[in-house]
Amino acid sequence: MKIEVWSDFVCPFCYIGKRRLEMALDQFPHKDQVEVEFKSFELDPNAPIQTEQGIYQALAAKFGASEQQVREMNKGLIQQASDLGITFNYEDMKPTNTFNAHRLNKFAKTIGKETELTEKLLHAYFTDTKNVGDINTLADLAESAGIDRSKALEVLNDETAFANEVRGDERTAQQIGVTGVPFFVVNQKYSISGAQPQETFSRALTQIWEEEKPKPKFQELRFDGDEGAICTDDSCEVPSNSEKN
Repeated sequence: MKIEVWSDFVCPFCYIGKRRLEMALDQFPHKDQVEVEFKSFELDPNAPIQTEQGIYQALAAKFGASEQQVREMNKGLIQQASDLGITFNYEDMKPTNTFNAHRLNKFAKTIGKETELTEKLLHAYFTDTKNVGDINTLADLAESAGIDRSKALEVLNDETAFANEVRGDERTAQQIGVTGVPFFVVNQKYSISGAQPQETFSRALTQIWEEEKPKPKFQELRFDGDEGAICTDDSCEVPSNSEKN
């Protein structure tokens, strides 16, 4: 089973949805046969890397609301994260552009570090309130995820490196109708939109597994009475309840 997850590193519901999916997978008996791949999605491709605005100011401007209204709206969101063991430090969050972070994560995927770096990036933005658009910050996060810092910097300083991979994910998102994230696609066939409850993810995993697992080519017919005699590599045996005519 393959799960593709379109998300952004500054999307609070992406962090919440990721954690709920992980919790569902921890209880899924076939977890070792599930591959999770993260796909790029930019909530605001035109966002600057550096800004003097705080997160509440930025959100108020985006939604046409007051800062106080935004604070009230986010209280429930902060609690949802807390219930999952995630801390959202909205007071000090630094709005930024995530294109470089997505490029770096594409590089991380090529060396088997995508899962580690994805978590590092989300935690850095929401909990540690780091600027995940800044190149040096990203290089530090890459190093903390077990990636060679010099190689990370080489990728980050080349604006074309892994840019096509990021843009490719975004084009695919448009083609399949993704308008918001997180968005989950299972086996390129089933979709789940939004940060659903853990129970929803668990039911979906079970249902999809049952529908997608390989079916036997033939269905054995069972009859009342004698079992048929068969030969194996070891022997040919007549069932004990068989009678000679």
